[in-house]
Amino acid sequence: MAAQDSPGEGRLVADDFDDEHGAFLTVERVEGADDGPLAGATVAVKDNISTDGMRTTCGSAMLADYVPPYDATVVERLKDAGATIVGKTNMDEFGMGTTTETSAFGPTDNPAAPGRVPGGSSGGSAAAVAAGQADYALGSDTGGSIRCPAAFCGVVGIKPTYGLVSRYGLVAYANSLEQIGPIARDVEGAATVLDAIAGPDERDATTRHDTRDDLADEYDGQHPAAATTYADAADGDVEGLSVGVVTNLVEGADEAVVENFEAALDDLRAAGATVHEVSLPSVETAVQAYYVIAMSEASSNLARFDGVRYGQSGGYDGDWNETFAKAREEGFGEEVKRRILLGTYALSAGYHDKYYKQAQDARAWLKQDFDEAFEDADVLASPTMPVPPFELGESLDDPLQMYLADANTVPVNLANLPAISVPAGETDRGPVGLQLVGPAFGEETIIRAGSALE
Repeated sequence: MAAQDSPGEGRLVADDFDDEHGAFLTVERVEGADDGPLAGATVAVKDNISTDGMRTTCGSAMLADYVPPYDATVVERLKDAGATIVGKTNMDEFGMGTTTETSAFGPTDNPAAPGRVPGGSSGGSAAAVAAGQADYALGSDTGGSIRCPAAFCGVVGIKPTYGLVSRYGLVAYANSLEQIGPIARDVEGAATVLDAIAGPDERDATTRHDTRDDLADEYDGQHPAAATTYADAADGDVEGLSVGVVTNLVEGADEAVVENFEAALDDLRAAGATVHEVSLPSVETAVQAYYVIAMSEASSNLARFDGVRYGQSGGYDGDWNETFAKAREEGFGEEVKRRILLGTYALSAGYHDKYYKQAQDARAWLKQDFDEAFEDADVLASPTMPVPPFELGESLDDPLQMYLADANTVPVNLANLPAISVPAGETDRGPVGLQLVGPAFGEETIIRAGSALE
């Protein structure tokens, strides 16, 4: 297998494999079980999810040659379900970005809007599905990293409830926020993959008991809420469903995005749902709280990449501190360094209470607002992203613009809730998505609502 010079040095993509969009960092085929619900299906895996014997780089020069000796739990479960792994997809370095342009191996182009970004950080996964290079893909979502690229590429992405899917084998960025989830061309496909990967894992203490088992036992399976699979819930039946439109996440969005969003709401009304407005005042501080918490956790998690335990060596010259600094200087990109510095500052003596503690207080306030909103709504709706896809290179020199683009997605991660992004139309700059948020472990509801829009 020869590495291509284009679209990025260091990609292990076979010469006879057409990857014109730069969706993959490594192309390698691993067959799953002979039968199962995903038999015959191909799955691309984001390159921060461990695959036994297959390079896992996190889109970073730091891990350019790292080959894990084990599979992540989700990869094991995909193989057991019969899926064939076809390679590892490009991503923003260590998941830090909204455009898949911070990858050390070059950017990914958007198949649905050439010349524009595919979103991030799971942009390679969404692009692979949108381009038909894989039936399904896995991404990870720390602050919108599945939903953003799903929206920008015109596909479906699910961010599960925190704890529904094992994070064992996911290279950590911000442990309290991130979840692995599926990307597919339709809602039923994404739900089918979620069925395969969901459930408790003794290797991940944050996973929780699957409430579907309790419902199935209680109702002997004869109850709409006791769907035996998430795929069963993709029936489009939203008669009587109450949809709360989060006005705080619609105000200020691009005019073309809002037009498509309102048209999608009309489709939900036509299918039998009721729609009303709700307000979540706490989302006004969500982006600030998210970045303080995420960067703080990142500064801790990435301390292990010191050139000794993990990552490329700085070449020991007798001074360990110099070696450590050199390894990180050469191994990390600018965005990763920026977030490590900001996170270390937020956790430093004298600033912990001023920044990190206040961010956690804001997180608790946000969770309370969501709980109150769900007293009057079954799901909450907003545009997935407030803008259509950026042009390639547009946001690289303005990280603040990139951070603010996450305004609609990060509240979901702070509250540990499930959300789905479904295609909601097209603009002259590319696709846009509609986001549906459910209460904790309310995946069936958001899947049902999302399928009504197809």
